[in-house]
Amino acid sequence: MNEQQKKNQILIVSIFSMTIIPFLIAWGLKEHPNLVNGTTNRGQLVIPPITIAQQDISGFDTFSVNNIKEIQGHWLIANVIPNDSCNEVCIESLLKTKQLRLMLNKELPRTRRIAIIYKSPNEDVASEWWLKDTLLWRLNRIEDKESHDQYRRLLHQENKLDSGLINKLIENENKEMALNSDLIRIKLSEEVLNKISAISKQPLQDGMLFLIDPLGNLMMQYDSGFDTYKVKDDLMHLLRISQIG
Repeated sequence: MNEQQKKNQILIVSIFSMTIIPFLIAWGLKEHPNLVNGTTNRGQLVIPPITIAQQDISGFDTFSVNNIKEIQGHWLIANVIPNDSCNEVCIESLLKTKQLRLMLNKELPRTRRIAIIYKSPNEDVASEWWLKDTLLWRLNRIEDKESHDQYRRLLHQENKLDSGLINKLIENENKEMALNSDLIRIKLSEEVLNKISAISKQPLQDGMLFLIDPLGNLMMQYDSGFDTYKVKDDLMHLLRISQIG
């Protein structure tokens, strides 16, 4: 066997492995739920996984268009925004995934955060959502009643961050860097959106969450009000048993 034939064989095996691995992961977790700490109070496996191809994805805004390549080859923590508004449940879900990613420690670089936008909200309105995603988690870490009350109030979409509070939260940091979000906002093709909607018999909830593998397979879903620590446990298991991403 010459060198070129060996390379061709390796390429064929690699392509086959990339196709079969996500299905093996899903099957293994279904057959052995103890791999996810032996509890059912976690996410639901999507079997068979829904595959999202690169051509199904587009950036929602200029920032996301410019950074869309960041999501390739990574595990995606995907918030769902099914309506043209992002209520307090929606905002808090965004903040939970920001904290979730920080909790991954050394595994953090293998992941990215995205928001799947179903409708077409005004970009000026949506920009306030991303600003809250960037800053409210800081406010929530300040342990006094005034800050807690401010946090709860600002979760409501109609209440906006003012410049005084923004400056207080970023203090002496570079403002442009401090306000830079790590959240890629995407739109999906109508075909994929319909497949995702079909997972549930009810309309998609504000605050839902999906985990997507590096090959674009939607693997797990979580209902609104998900427990950040339990999602972290699931994701860490998937990262440990996966050789991709």
